[in-house]
Amino acid sequence: MITDDKDRTLIALLSANSRESTAELARKMGLSRTTVTSRIERLERLGVISGYTIRFSEEYAEGQIKAHVMIRSDTRQAVGIFRALRQIPAVRALHTVNGEYDMVAMVSTGSTRELDDTLDRIGHVPGVDKTVSSIILTTRFER
Repeated sequence: MITDDKDRTLIALLSANSRESTAELARKMGLSRTTVTSRIERLERLGVISGYTIRFSEEYAEGQIKAHVMIRSDTRQAVGIFRALRQIPAVRALHTVNGEYDMVAMVSTGSTRELDDTLDRIGHVPGVDKTVSSIILTTRFER
């Protein structure tokens, strides 16, 4: 899908700051704005870029309680579990994994009380058999 080093550079720049102007991206890459715009549109069309997001400031993130929630489930009910967990705002991401557990939910809440309530909600989803949680103490880096 990615055809050359310019695509990789463009993706790295957008990953660092998805709000960077096309003119600034073009300047950093030594390309014209039209070329950069065309590359972005092509990467979106190919599905390499599927959306843009935000990263929270350290100050905001420090006020959040983040946890990984390992979930063992009845895999026959996976689709229903995915739908139910998508409805819980504190569940920021859900990954399927191999091993003893089937899924890992990335949870972010404003308090330990909210985390406790979120863990209860996850545990009561039909098809969820067991959860094990780990609170994230420090994020050393994130890309």
